[in-house]
Amino acid sequence: MSTEQLIDSLKRVLKSRHITYAELARRIGMSEGSVKRLFSQHTFTLNRLEQVLGALDLDFFELAKLARGAGDAPEEMTEPQENALASEPRLMGVFYLLFNDWQPAQILTRYELTEAELTKLLVKLDRLHLIELLPANKVKLKVGRHLRLRPSGAIRAKHGQRTMAEFLAVEFDRYGGNFRFEFRDVSPASFAVVHRKLDRLAAEFNELAELDSTLPPDQRQSIGIVLGMRPWKIGQITNLKERPRMRGHKDM
Repeated sequence: MSTEQLIDSLKRVLKSRHITYAELARRIGMSEGSVKRLFSQHTFTLNRLEQVLGALDLDFFELAKLARGAGDAPEEMTEPQENALASEPRLMGVFYLLFNDWQPAQILTRYELTEAELTKLLVKLDRLHLIELLPANKVKLKVGRHLRLRPSGAIRAKHGQRTMAEFLAVEFDRYGGNFRFEFRDVSPASFAVVHRKLDRLAAEFNELAELDSTLPPDQRQSIGIVLGMRPWKIGQITNLKERPRMRGHKDM
């Protein structure tokens, strides 16, 4: 793991938490210019790195774990890859587990699959270039750690609507979850602020998942999180109809 990867990971943490160089400088008692030089010239001493990590509530192991996911791996599946997963649910399930750092042996222990069945699925994933199948059924991911589904891809088209309906149909409190649906009138500027905060929350969620990925599966659980916002009319549930707008008036 290179110094550049570690520093790039630090930058990603700063960006995901919306911490500026000026704010970081304040936290560690340096000038903003000095902090910028640390990152641009890669002149971190061990003591200075510990200070920065402390200010971000990270330790070196956590930083190294984040850096492990950095690189040039694709962050979005190709159309053939998504088509293959969407058409074979068990293949998609095994890929999901591998993506969340399950080992094949752990999958066999938890799920009703024979070793031959699992090996067949691993070979398919290898041919799709989603993983690299290594000796003794070890695997290496060939996709980025922040993999996104294609907006109009096969997985969303085939499973998205049903999955979302099932996810929202249960009582969240019953499972220790949390559900909030808020709707207010806000300005375009406020809309943009909340939009950025949702992006930040999604980044932090994935960051925590990456940090937790070293834990064994029995110390983790699958968590679903839905983040979304858009202009929405109260009339959709109240049957109130708005009068025609004056020419020149624009909705947000």
